[in-house]
Amino acid sequence: MVHVHNFADGALNPVLAYVMSCVGCFLGLRCATRSNASQGAAKARWLVLATVAIATTGIWVMHFIAMLGFAIPGQTIRYSVPVTLLSMLIAVVVVGAGLFITGFSRGGAGPLLAGGLVVGLGVASMHYLGMAAIRVPDTLSYDPVLVVASVVIAVIAGTAALWAALRLDSAWSAFGASLIMGVAVSGMHYTGMAALQVNANPGLAASAQGGVSAGAFLLPLLMGISSLAFILSIVISLAPTAAEMVEEAGLMARIGRPAPQGPRPDHRQHQNRNQHQNRNQHQNRNQHQNRGQRQDGGRPQREASPEQEAAPEPGSLFRPHHSRPPQE
Repeated sequence: MVHVHNFADGALNPVLAYVMSCVGCFLGLRCATRSNASQGAAKARWLVLATVAIATTGIWVMHFIAMLGFAIPGQTIRYSVPVTLLSMLIAVVVVGAGLFITGFSRGGAGPLLAGGLVVGLGVASMHYLGMAAIRVPDTLSYDPVLVVASVVIAVIAGTAALWAALRLDSAWSAFGASLIMGVAVSGMHYTGMAALQVNANPGLAASAQGGVSAGAFLLPLLMGISSLAFILSIVISLAPTAAEMVEEAGLMARIGRPAPQGPRPDHRQHQNRNQHQNRNQHQNRNQHQNRGQRQDGGRPQREASPEQEAAPEPGSLFRPHHSRPPQE
């Protein structure tokens, strides 16, 4: 059996891998918290962001940063590009399935356990598929007891991650949960690495030349995903918190609520009121006219004839001269 090193660079790889796992889990939990305060398409978008953060940065990046410290003396470890990318895709799919199962469920232990089982088995599959991407002139085998232990740890870690995504609201609680999840993911990885057994097989020397080195492939990929995590952290910091989203939704619900309607006006009452006002005005007008007639002595005024209207006033210069009629 060939002796291997899981800490070829000392504590650098495990510490950096743990930190990246905590960062990815923390970002994912903050996205999941916002999904709990959303509905419909907005909820699905936050769950997708949580999936990307946990699956890529929290799990996959952690795995391959730790693998950069894996070394076999006298050999150059190479990796199959398609298998490596497939392992990342599996991580995204299974974590997303678990988050959507629990995120759109009505609660309860059933969806949580089902989602945790899916995530745990998927993370374990990602780990061993990533190990299958290794190209060395040796035969890789595993201790079954430690493999089962790593799968159990993965299921526990997946269930804990989903529980935290559903229950934790504050940033400090998410930070504490991410520290625990980082321990679980790292523990699962190094348990699986402890199960690895490498045996020399010179007949596989030709197949070992089919992959690419870690420096040429993994480092640029890890840097790209880390940059994506940085962008995601900016998006989360600029987005409203879950409490602010709940408050805004309540405010919009109050604004959009129709105003209470009072009793409809009675048109008959309105018509009767108008008639009563018109009657009062008519009576007041008649009383005013009668008062003016009493002041004139009660005599009705005669209308002037056309001749009287045309007669000139006395003393007018334009009065015509009429002779008196002859007396008989």
